[in-house]
Amino acid sequence: MRKMYALGTGTMALAAVVGTGLAAHADKGVAPARPAAHKAATDGYQIVNLPNANVPGFQRRTVYCPAGKRAIGGGGEAQGNGAILVGSFPTPDGRGWIALGRQIGYSTVGISVYAICAY
Repeated sequence: MRKMYALGTGTMALAAVVGTGLAAHADKGVAPARPAAHKAATDGYQIVNLPNANVPGFQRRTVYCPAGKRAIGGGGEAQGNGAILVGSFPTPDGRGWIALGRQIGYSTVGISVYAICAY
């Protein structure tokens, strides 16, 4: 029984090495296929932003993409001593990006908002 177990382990290890080598060899020099939908999503790529402005804590700041474009990503930045970015998310209609924050010990916070837009 021991020999069978040892042989099984050795066979599994050999299969793993051979399988890895074959997979690596098969992928060598072949570029991965890029889905057409992904390419279309980045046409007209553009970053738009609202520069830093002091607003009351937890007040949302929203930046919108130019007409015809949608937000495919985005973010925000909270600036100030003890500033915290509380939220960063797309608008419900997908045309822009929202960010909000707060600043410990202050009633206002500096917030910048960025949206990555494309057709």
